[in-house]
Amino acid sequence: MALVSPSELHYYQSMSHSVQVKICGLTRLEDALHAAECGADYLGFIIFPPSKRYIAAEDVAKIVPELRKLDSCPKLVGVFVDETPDTVLNTLNQCDLDLAQLHGHEVPSQINDPNSILHGRAYKALRPQSLAEAEADAEWYIAEAPNLLPSILIDAYHPELYGGTGELSDWEIGKAINLMTEGFMLAGGLTPDNVVQAIEEVLPFGVDVASGTEASPGIKDPQLVEAFISNAKSIRFK
Repeated sequence: MALVSPSELHYYQSMSHSVQVKICGLTRLEDALHAAECGADYLGFIIFPPSKRYIAAEDVAKIVPELRKLDSCPKLVGVFVDETPDTVLNTLNQCDLDLAQLHGHEVPSQINDPNSILHGRAYKALRPQSLAEAEADAEWYIAEAPNLLPSILIDAYHPELYGGTGELSDWEIGKAINLMTEGFMLAGGLTPDNVVQAIEEVLPFGVDVASGTEASPGIKDPQLVEAFISNAKSIRFK
C-alpha cells in the first residue's frame, strides 16, 4: 500500500480518506454493475458516436434504472463532445445522469455562468499540449459551482481523438492543475500497474480510466477493473 506523508494528510482527509475512481467507457450493464460493486465512485458513458466506446442515449437510459437500484449508486456521468447545452441537459434528464463531462471545444460560460442551464451539472475535460496551455485553460474552465466535483479533468493530448487513447498524460501538468483546485481528476493512460504511482506523484481528487481496464474497446475486463479500483484505493495514512 502507498503511504501518505503527514504534510499530505489533511488533503486526503478532505477526500474522506479515499481517492475517487471513475470507470469510463462503459457500454454494458454487467460491466457497470461490476464496477459499482468493486467500489467505483463514478461511472462514465461516452455519448459521442465517433468514439470506439460510444453508447447511444437510449441504451444508457436502459442501464441507469438498474444502477439506481443499488444501495450505493456511483455518480453517473455522460461524456459529450461539442454538443449544445440544450442537447446535453436533455440527455442528462432523459438518461437520469448526474453530471456531464464536456470533452470538446465547449466555451467556459457553459460551465461557470450561473445562468447556464448546465451550471452545477457539468465539468470540463482538457487535453493540453503544454503546461502553459493547461494553466491558462484551467483558469477559464475550472467549475466554480458549489460542491461540484470533479471540477476539471486532464487527459492526454491527441490531435484527433477525444480521450480513450491509452496514452499517458503529463503528470507534471497534473501536479500544477491540482494546485489550482481541490476537485482535479487525472486521466490518460492509467492502468492497474501505474495508478498508485500516479496518485502518489500527482495527489488528485480522482482518477479516470477507460482503455486501461478493457478487454476490448467498450468491453471491460472484470479483473482489470477490480485491480484498478483496489490499487487506486490502497492509499492509507501513516
